[in-house]
Amino acid sequence: MLDYRFIKENLKEVKENVEKRRVKANPELVAELYDKRNSLIHDIEDLRKKRNENSSKISGKLSSDERTVYVEKGKELKVKIAELEDELSKIEKELYIEALKIPNMSHPDAPVGEGEEDNREVKKWGSVPSFDFKPKDHVELGKILDIVDFDTATKVSGQKFYYLKNEGVYLELALVQYALDTLRDEGFVLTITPDIAKDEIASGIGFNPRGKESNIYHLEETSTCLVGTAEITLGGYYANSFISPSALPVKMAGLSHCFRKEAGAAGKFSKGLYRVHQFTKVEMFIYSHPLQSDKMHEYLLSIEEKIFQGLGLPYRIVDTCTGELGGPAYRKYDIEAWMPGRGETGGWGEVTSASNCTDYQARRLNVKLKEDGKKMFVHMLNGTAIAVSRAIVAILENFQQGDGSVKIPSVLTKYSGFKEIERKV
Repeated sequence: MLDYRFIKENLKEVKENVEKRRVKANPELVAELYDKRNSLIHDIEDLRKKRNENSSKISGKLSSDERTVYVEKGKELKVKIAELEDELSKIEKELYIEALKIPNMSHPDAPVGEGEEDNREVKKWGSVPSFDFKPKDHVELGKILDIVDFDTATKVSGQKFYYLKNEGVYLELALVQYALDTLRDEGFVLTITPDIAKDEIASGIGFNPRGKESNIYHLEETSTCLVGTAEITLGGYYANSFISPSALPVKMAGLSHCFRKEAGAAGKFSKGLYRVHQFTKVEMFIYSHPLQSDKMHEYLLSIEEKIFQGLGLPYRIVDTCTGELGGPAYRKYDIEAWMPGRGETGGWGEVTSASNCTDYQARRLNVKLKEDGKKMFVHMLNGTAIAVSRAIVAILENFQQGDGSVKIPSVLTKYSGFKEIERKV
């Protein structure tokens, strides 16, 4: 969240940013509640001072009547303090709830817009493949290669689930191993994270774990949820902690399953593996010194490029517009791979994102550093190394052959044990 004082002192800029981000929030109410909170704190401190002064007089030499007067005054002060403390508790709760609705500020260079059509393309890499046959989409390829089974998964688990089979299993494991090896060489601490997180951690990262608007699964009769990304569990790793400035940047990578309720919500290009309820992902996460977070953001993007260039997949990078940033992100880059099976002529599909969330998440999760006697919140960044299901979509569609077989990127063959998946049907 944003600092309350920052909101009050920069109310015009915060209001303009809320409009750019296309969210429902009320910065003016936050500023008003912040003033009420501060006023109540002042009044309570003043009453406590009077209570202490009154108590010191009671301990002195007093007549019976004088003592009675001071005792009664002490009781009155105690009641008034309790009443104001109760009011303060209510105001602080309302202030916190309203402040949570306000998104992070936006990078001045982030394009202003509402939807993905307003994202700004900043780079392209690789050549879009040209086929001398009509290319198939990954759903059809998955069937004829016998590596993906949607029908049985629908029967067993429901729509938007899938079984990986045969070479598909090795392809997933190869992608994971390739990503982990890349990150190990970059000095990341590798982890396999829990698939469950406390609601307070998910909320601190910026995910709403409850209610109709939640995109992740809440576990009934618990205060926990299934994670939508290892960003949640990696971001919670140092909650309520100080990190030494000398230890920064802290670079972590997390392998986890990801569970999303939003699988059917994204239109005509959400079929098959592109948008599902459960998938495997390797996530990058960095705790950064505030002065280094812009540099770390570019660093995360460079690793994502390294991974996809190694796979030989053509892609473009887009600077995400304000309406698509999501609450915590200050700036976000997406890598979109070319997917020949999209529509009649193919199209770009998101495969990674890299976000600089500045101190927005750290403020919620209370992750700080202390430097030159001054306490400050760290900056937190996240980026996708490999979202396996979407990487498989891009590999199958870009490297398909006329006979229905699919060649495997050479960087994966040492992990998979094969160079090609042959047609089975």
